[in-house]
Amino acid sequence: MDQQRGSEAMDLGGAALLVMVCFLWGGNSVAIKLSNPGLAPLTAAALRSLVAAAAVWLYARWRGQAAALPAGRWRQGAILGLLFGLDFLFLYWGLAFTNASRAVIFLYTHPFWVALGAHFFIRGDRLTPAKGAGLLLAFAGVLAVFAGGSASLPPEYWIGDIMEMAAALFWAATTLYIKRVSQRPGGAMSHYQMLMAQLIYSIPLLAAAAALLEWGRPLALGPVVLASLFYQCLVVACFSYLLWFWMINRYRISGLAAFTFLTPLFGVALGAGLLGEAVGTLVWLGLGLVGAGIYLVNR
Repeated sequence: MDQQRGSEAMDLGGAALLVMVCFLWGGNSVAIKLSNPGLAPLTAAALRSLVAAAAVWLYARWRGQAAALPAGRWRQGAILGLLFGLDFLFLYWGLAFTNASRAVIFLYTHPFWVALGAHFFIRGDRLTPAKGAGLLLAFAGVLAVFAGGSASLPPEYWIGDIMEMAAALFWAATTLYIKRVSQRPGGAMSHYQMLMAQLIYSIPLLAAAAALLEWGRPLALGPVVLASLFYQCLVVACFSYLLWFWMINRYRISGLAAFTFLTPLFGVALGAGLLGEAVGTLVWLGLGLVGAGIYLVNR
């Protein structure tokens, strides 16, 4: 991949795909909350990586693409897997303490950390005044949506909030590391290889955490739990992540990150519809602010 291709501005087709990805991600926190009563969260995270890795490998073989990293790239794969595993360890575990709509707000502080990191570590992706204003405007929209909610909070919600913020930081670090590696001479990896490395190398970390912290937890694999796990494994961790890593290779990373501000809006709406979490009247104001912020970052 040449550097110019990896720094393209967002086009209409890419924007449409990214909105779809954000919608799917908005449902992920809801799916985790739905599966938690029957499947412990870290166990679910480990199973997700395992099932998604098998699905990505099969799909890559069907497309005639290599999913394994080239020889000599195990260190990069291990770093990716560690960052990815820590991201989802805190994401899944945090949702045992806080509600889905609150978690998705903290998780999607991710674009701030990406835009800030890209300014210092990614060539050709500087944080201009317009980008900074757009990010602030979009985040104001997210806060407006959150301020409009009135759902009661679990007793230890602050533990979950901290974990979701940690997940956002590790997600941003993963995104920046992928982009940084792809800009090195001979450093390009296909989106199949990127995703497979993260899934495979994250399995030992997540499995060890599940064994240490959730051993002996009972299973109750009813239809809702299984459907939620299917969504997490195949729809999110396989399909949507393949699209996301393909777009990381193609578009400017700060522009991609700005679009992910849509995810909390979808997450709050889905949390209200599927989990009965309260949603305030400021959702529409938030949607307008997010749209304006995305325009400023990508114009």
